[in-house]
Amino acid sequence: MNVDTHPDLAVSRIASAIGAPARARILYSLLDGHARTSTELAVIADVNPSTASVHLNLLRSERLIKVLVQGKHRFYSLQGPIVAKTLEGLSVLAGANHERFVPNTPSHLRIARTCYDHMAGAAAVLLHNRFKSMGWLVGKSNGVANDSYDLTRAGINTFTSLGIDVAATRNLRRRFAYACLDWSERQPHIGGALGAALLRIALKRKWVVQELDSRALSITSYGRREIHIRFGLQL
Repeated sequence: MNVDTHPDLAVSRIASAIGAPARARILYSLLDGHARTSTELAVIADVNPSTASVHLNLLRSERLIKVLVQGKHRFYSLQGPIVAKTLEGLSVLAGANHERFVPNTPSHLRIARTCYDHMAGAAAVLLHNRFKSMGWLVGKSNGVANDSYDLTRAGINTFTSLGIDVAATRNLRRRFAYACLDWSERQPHIGGALGAALLRIALKRKWVVQELDSRALSITSYGRREIHIRFGLQL
């Protein structure tokens, strides 16, 4: 949220941005942590696409939301935990209840699939979140993109123990690691060279098996055990 030299003016401006019913619906729909497109948010806000664009630009100008460009698509999400906490507080005050995001992706693709050369789906999102919570994966600001990741020393040790040459992976002529927005979960999984290396290891060790003529990945019983033992995740 914006910080102004005159706090009362800043508060008034932010309150005005949140206060319009259409913009409030947009913000609260993003409170579940899942990003959405402008088309989806227009439907949620019950406005036409051009009006939704105006609302989104205003919310961005007040730094209440951010946008992630993924190919031809633009996905919007809350700017950060401070915004979420503020909305939660207003929701408690108002006694409001909001619907949760429910993916409509076919189940065989939602659990695990390939996204170019890395893993996507619910399992990949859980791994991403686990790596961050364990302090293995951290955000890296490179002055251009704010979705880049790097590994901590503990993270390097963990990925090296899996058989990934982190130094060689880092030296490839591509981004090392970044938050790739998952189109079914609307939360990030790990993209880039590190994500590709992780998928190769998962396939090599038979943690996952790729279905014929499909992007879908099947998690094997051995893979579930290994992921649980190594990462503490119950898939």
